[in-house]
Amino acid sequence: MKAGILYSGGKDSSLMAVILNRMGLEVELVTLNFGVYPSWKPAFESASLLGFKHKVMEAEDKTLEEAVKVITEDGFPNNGINLIHKTALELLAKEYVLIGDGTRRDDKVPKIQASEIRSFEDRNNVEYTNLQGFGYRTIDRLSSHLFEFKKEKSSLENNSDYEIEVRCLLDEIHGKGSSSSIFPLHYQTRVMGWKK
Repeated sequence: MKAGILYSGGKDSSLMAVILNRMGLEVELVTLNFGVYPSWKPAFESASLLGFKHKVMEAEDKTLEEAVKVITEDGFPNNGINLIHKTALELLAKEYVLIGDGTRRDDKVPKIQASEIRSFEDRNNVEYTNLQGFGYRTIDRLSSHLFEFKKEKSSLENNSDYEIEVRCLLDEIHGKGSSSSIFPLHYQTRVMGWKK
């Protein structure tokens, strides 16, 4: 069975990929891109270092535009990022029977509810899995046994999250640096290969 994992290059989505791979599934790591900025590059690098196949899935820019509109109206990113995440899952459902991502129990965004997961699986006749039962500390501990990773201030050069293209479009529409008022400074991890 082929599994498509939404992939950012971080330890959460990398852990999900390893779990499914060790269960004997053929795993393909997939990064969504809207063509605004090549944000997929860090994820491609991480996937290559781990030896997984990586695919860039192109999405329609109208989804990104709609998400930016929602984020601008809300003044915070949660609903817009969730919109993009749900769109990404629907796109993967067209190509994979089993779909996964690295969302975990204590994530605020992206986050989909149990009823939405059931609806998604039923509508698309797919299986969906994530790290919902795992908290940050557990994932950090498990990942530290498997991967070499860097914790860095999030930037265009090191991040393949949906946030990057959202930031780029926000800055294009509202002026350079305007996305900083919506997205606070934060740090993220990026997998740099297997633990030696």
